[in-house]
Amino acid sequence: MSDGAFRVLAGPVTGREPATDAARELIAGLVLRPWGQVAPSVYETGRLVAGAPWLAGHHQRIGFLLRGQRPDGAWGPPEGYALVPTLSATDALLAALADGRAGTDLLAAVARGLRALTGTLLATDARELPDTPALDLIVPALVESINDRLAGLDRETADQLPRPPLGLPAGLGPGRLGAVRAAVAAGATLPPKLAHFYEVLDAAPGDAGLTLTAVGASPAATAAWLTTAGPDAGPAAHAFLRELIRDGGGPVPCPAPITVFERAWVLSGLRRAGIAVNPPGALLESLAGATGAEGIATGDGLPTDADTTSVALDALARLGRPADPGSLWAYETAEGFCTWPGEDGFSVTTNAHVLDAFGQHVAGHPDADARYHRAVDRLSVVLSGHQRAEGGWQDRWHASPYYATACCVLALAEFGRGAAAAEAVDRAALWVLDSQRADGSWGRWAGTAEETAYALRILLAAPAAGPRVDDAMARGHAYLHEPSGRKHPPLWYGKELYCPTAIVRAAVLGACRLVSARSAGVDRSVVDCGYQATKTTT
Repeated sequence: MSDGAFRVLAGPVTGREPATDAARELIAGLVLRPWGQVAPSVYETGRLVAGAPWLAGHHQRIGFLLRGQRPDGAWGPPEGYALVPTLSATDALLAALADGRAGTDLLAAVARGLRALTGTLLATDARELPDTPALDLIVPALVESINDRLAGLDRETADQLPRPPLGLPAGLGPGRLGAVRAAVAAGATLPPKLAHFYEVLDAAPGDAGLTLTAVGASPAATAAWLTTAGPDAGPAAHAFLRELIRDGGGPVPCPAPITVFERAWVLSGLRRAGIAVNPPGALLESLAGATGAEGIATGDGLPTDADTTSVALDALARLGRPADPGSLWAYETAEGFCTWPGEDGFSVTTNAHVLDAFGQHVAGHPDADARYHRAVDRLSVVLSGHQRAEGGWQDRWHASPYYATACCVLALAEFGRGAAAAEAVDRAALWVLDSQRADGSWGRWAGTAEETAYALRILLAAPAAGPRVDDAMARGHAYLHEPSGRKHPPLWYGKELYCPTAIVRAAVLGACRLVSARSAGVDRSVVDCGYQATKTTT
C-alpha cells in the first residue's frame, strides 16, 4: 500500500462524524485505483471479444455478455441507449461463433440480439437516438461488421439465424465513417478526441500507444492498437489493460483512465456537502493541471476540456488551494462555454461548472478582473435561459435531468446573480417535488440512489421550506437506506451509458449528510446511506 493510501486510511476516527469516515474510505479508493472506478462496459467488453481474443479473460468476457442480455434480446439501458451495446455484443458473439466457439447458448443469444436490432433498435429514426459520442461512427461500423460476419457463416449456422442484412437507422449513413477512416489511413492529423474511437476506424493510431497509459482512455481503442502494433509496442498500455482485466475478472470498463475526472468530482462534491476531507497532497497535485493554458483532461489519452477543468478548479478552491481559472477562457463561445473547441452541441452542466469556477474566484477575489464578474453575470442568464418549461434541465453528458438540474441549481444558488437565477432555482425545486415517486425516490426510468441524491440536493439548495419539502426529503432519505437504493445503473454519457461508481457514491453520501444535518429527527447511519464500502487492497 502506498504512503498516500496509508495517510488516508490510518489515524484515529473517534469523535468524527460518520460521513467523514465514509469519505476517508472513498478517497482511499481514489489512491488505490488511480485509473478510476467505472462499472464494466458491454460495448468495450464486446470490442475486446471481437477484436482481441488474445487478451487474458476472453472466455470470461463472453460469459459476461451472455449474462447481460435482456429478456427482449437487447443489452444495456432502455430506449435508444440500447442500440450501441446491443450492436457490440451481437457482433462480438458472432465473432465467437465464427471462431469455432459455437454452442446453443451462444447461438440463441446471437439470434435474440439480431431480432432486437431488426425489430426495434435499428428501425428508429436517427433523430430520435440519444446523442452519445460518435454514434454516427460506431453504429455504421458495427452494422457493417455484423453484416460481414453473417455473410461469412457456414450454411448450417446461418440457417439458424435471422437473414437480413442489417440496415442503418433512417437518416444515418456511412459517409462520415468512411471519410474519417480514409483520413486516418492517409495519415491525416485528426482531432485528439477521435483516439477514443480508434477501434472502429480500421487503422492504427500511429505511435499513440507508446507513451500513453491507454489510447483515448478506452480499453477497446487500446486493444485495437496493440492488436495491430503488437503487445510489446506499448508496454504501459498493455500493462494497464492487463490490470483492468484482472480487476474486473475479464470484462473492462469505459472510459478508463478517468483519474482527474473522478478525483475532481468526488472531492468537489464531498466538500460542497460540508464533509471534512484531507486528501493526500498527490491527489491535489493531480488537479493542478487545471491551471495550465488549456486546462486539464479527464484522464490520460483524452483532450483537455472545460468541464473537467472547471470541477478541478472548484475542488481546489473548496480544499483551500484556489487557483486562477484563466485557462477556461480558451473555451468561451458566443453561446457560453464549450466543453472543447468544435463541440457539436451545448452542455448546460459544463456551463454550470464554469460558473462554479468563476464564482469561486470572484468570491475569493472581489477585486478580480471585471471580465470574471461579467462572465458570472452572463452565465447566470445563460443557465436560466436553458431551463425547460417544467422546471428541470437536460444535458448531453448525462441521461438524467436530475443530474443536469442539480448542477445548474447548485451553481445558481451559490453564485448566480439576478432575479432570473433565483426564480430558476425555485422552479426547479417545485419540479422535483412534483416528480417524486411513490417509494420516495426520483429517477428518469425508475428510482435510483444517484438521481434521488441529486433531487435532494436541489431541494436543499432552494429556499423553499415547509411540511411538503420536509416530507419529500424524509422519504427520499429513507429510500437511500433501502436495498434498492444501493443499485447504481449507468446514466453517464460515453460510447454507451456508464456508471462512475466512486462519483455516484460521493453524490449519495453528500446528500445523506446534508439531509441528516438538516433533519434533527433523522437518526439513520450516514455511512449506510446508499454507500457500499469498496474493498481496498494493498
